Amino acid sequence: MAKKLVIVESPAKARTIGSYLGSDYEVQASIGHIRDLMPNAKGLPAELRKKWWSDYAVDVDNDFEPFYEVPAEKLAQVRKLRESMKGKDTLVLATDEDREGEAISWHLLEVLKPGKTVKIKRIAFHEITKEAILRALDHPRDVDTNLVEAQETRRILDRLYGYTLSPVLWSRVTKNLSAGRVQSPAVKLIVEREILRRNFRSASYWDLVAHLRSDQTDFSAELKSIDGTRVANGSDFDDNTGELKTSRGQKVVLLDEPKAKALAEGCKGAKPWRVTRVEATEGQEKPAPPFMTTTLQQDANRKFGFSADRTMRIAQTLYEGVDLGGEQVGLITYMRTDSLTLSGEALGRLRDLIGQEYPDCLPDKPVHYTNKVKNAQEAHEAIRPTDVKRRPQLIGKFLSEDQLKLYTLIWQRTVACQMKPARVLRTEADITLESPSLAPHAKSLTFLSTGKQILFEGFLRVYSEGRDDDAADPRERKLPRLKEGLEVESLGTDPIGHSTKPPARYTDATLIKKLEELGIGRPSTYASIIAVIVDRGYVRKAGKQLIPSFKAFLTMEVLQKNFEELMDLGFTARMDEALDEISEGKANSKSYLKDFFLAEGTGLKTIVDDRKKEIPYPAFLVGQLPETGEQVLVRNGKDGAPFLQIGEEGQKRYANIPEDLAPADLTIEKAIELLNQKAAPAESVGFDPTTGRRLLLKNRQGFYLEVERTPEEIENKVKPTWISVPPGVDPRQLSQEELNFFCNLPKEIGKHPETNQPILFKVGKFGAYIESGEERRTVADWRAALTMTVPEAAEILSQPKFRTARAAPSALKEFGELAGAAGPVKVLSGRFGPYVTDGETNATLPRGTDPAALSQEQALELLARKREAGPSVRKPIKKKAPAKKSAAKPKAAAKAKK
Repeated sequence: MAKKLVIVESPAKARTIGSYLGSDYEVQASIGHIRDLMPNAKGLPAELRKKWWSDYAVDVDNDFEPFYEVPAEKLAQVRKLRESMKGKDTLVLATDEDREGEAISWHLLEVLKPGKTVKIKRIAFHEITKEAILRALDHPRDVDTNLVEAQETRRILDRLYGYTLSPVLWSRVTKNLSAGRVQSPAVKLIVEREILRRNFRSASYWDLVAHLRSDQTDFSAELKSIDGTRVANGSDFDDNTGELKTSRGQKVVLLDEPKAKALAEGCKGAKPWRVTRVEATEGQEKPAPPFMTTTLQQDANRKFGFSADRTMRIAQTLYEGVDLGGEQVGLITYMRTDSLTLSGEALGRLRDLIGQEYPDCLPDKPVHYTNKVKNAQEAHEAIRPTDVKRRPQLIGKFLSEDQLKLYTLIWQRTVACQMKPARVLRTEADITLESPSLAPHAKSLTFLSTGKQILFEGFLRVYSEGRDDDAADPRERKLPRLKEGLEVESLGTDPIGHSTKPPARYTDATLIKKLEELGIGRPSTYASIIAVIVDRGYVRKAGKQLIPSFKAFLTMEVLQKNFEELMDLGFTARMDEALDEISEGKANSKSYLKDFFLAEGTGLKTIVDDRKKEIPYPAFLVGQLPETGEQVLVRNGKDGAPFLQIGEEGQKRYANIPEDLAPADLTIEKAIELLNQKAAPAESVGFDPTTGRRLLLKNRQGFYLEVERTPEEIENKVKPTWISVPPGVDPRQLSQEELNFFCNLPKEIGKHPETNQPILFKVGKFGAYIESGEERRTVADWRAALTMTVPEAAEILSQPKFRTARAAPSALKEFGELAGAAGPVKVLSGRFGPYVTDGETNATLPRGTDPAALSQEQALELLARKREAGPSVRKPIKKKAPAKKSAAKPKAAAKAKK
């Protein structure tokens, strides 16, 4: 029987580590965090629920002591771990070596409460290989209570921030919004970029491209100057006005279409095209450092279009272990890191491989990299293969397509970072044409051609870094041998028109890079930040672009104008700096929390309490009507959908805004078009049997029907008659007889034989049911009510509550069995709209997503994000008293035993 219990976070990690250890060890998974702050005051004793801080589940009056609970969905796992503890003499805590992992270990000690005779070992490793695990077991340490303190402080900060500011957004923007310590600054950055795009004024300019040949090699050159005066390019225009800038200190000539075409015509047959300047510079291109979390997310986004959270999920599987033909192996080191360090052992293996495979690319000594990221923390190794000899092509058959892509990327970058730099020859050449045929527009034209020749490939044999823009760099082309005075042959000249482009929207890669530069968030948080702002509807993705919603604009209107200091990016960065100092034992968490939340005049609670009542309802100003000067505004509806508004009280007009319309694209002209646009006629699916009027199809979080009203009734605001249909039922598929049935609900089936009360059949938001007095039971199939008899209804009513299963809703789309899913994956229609499910996890589709167009990849991503986020609603837990954090500080409570 095993005498030692090892606890890790995930079942996959448990399987891999379990395969390395003998029969003396049992390996179990906590499946992430086993405890969290109570979601609200309901779990507290009655006397504490009346405290002003109760909903925070943090005793603000008593040094911010948190109240923890084991969530309902984790109770079974905790019971399993307690059972596993029985008879064990050693508990090995093998969770990840970062703040979250350290906190999980501490909570495991608090919940499992191992006896005094049980030895407690905290082990740390950066890769899941047999050698690393056995080495870690030989060198256990204590739980790092500074990291625990920092994680707990971060969790309390997030609770205080979110629970204090979110109600302001509920009252002023719409329900179900959230403010976050890091998510709100991320939304701010995306909104600010959209404002730049909205204010951007495009400008047009032209130039010429000459197609040339020398020494049997074709190349091209772009117009540089006319009679010695530089030709304007995109950087010469003001983004806000579209006008040429006047402060550059040099004269430029703006080439328009007629002049460009005239000059191109003048170039036909003109000679000589002579090289007037050549500059060749030899230089080096150094390899990029090995991957850390953020750079891996960025390069995977650039090269494969992977979202940050998708990259991290794939990396997690590579780290936790993959079955390589019967052997469970961790393929990469820990993937949440901001370290650029490679161990001496790893460097030795890399140099051996490079010496064998690319001997001319092996530098004299290993290359060491320094991290330039602000406040780099939790020093692990960089992300690298656990064994560089496992080449991607050798293990590809054991990996999924995504795993192979990411592993190949990590392998290539790790090898490349220890190879010699590439040597390149960069060349610039001016080619000048002087000809009378250019008159009267010019006497001479000078064209510029640039190129790059690789003299020694070095690391480029293995890897090249991705770019944030998709455009090819013209400097990468190869030029023929050119020298001053050489005449080249002209193959033709084309006039090319250009328009200046607005600032690019953020992508996962560029947003992570910006947050990292600002010191906001940490490597382990970026993927979840982006996932949260997408899930909350602040941002939607179009390809790689992150496009803010109008909800994001209105939220920023509230937060920016009323809590400017909280939205200052430096303020958020300083919070992360404070957490770093706490994790290093340099700052006191309780003092920091007190200053942050309660400081007079500057504390979060103080400023929110002082200002929240005076905050106006936000509106986004589109512009003014040219004729009347009336303001056109965007406001948010009760259902969270934005709408256009114009006019004053009593004369207001409204219009819906298309879901796919980006804020930067809502010009005043587009707004006028939407306001003047007549609503599309509603689809008719049949007739109301009572009035003979049409039944109009409506859809708001599911289908329902509306009896058509006359124009007079609409003008007099007569309330329409609405008819419910069960969730998942498409009224367009119903016969007129079935429509008549729903129009005549509720239907009386008869009198109950025992109570003589009527038995009624009804349809509600959760489906079809029968009711008699206070008894109510779900009906599995609504069609049964068409012929249901009184005895059948009485039999259903006699069953215990909840015994009768609801009818399974018909699938909108089915994917079948997919890798990583708990069961068959399908899209169903639910109370809150379409959702994807695998039988265990349900994930609502983002607003505006067409269920029919959902891909397998998107379905798996939604399910994975939902699993990571946990359930939205917690079941009540019966308990005698709250699990308040031990009065002892974590340093005392979590002291590990050896």
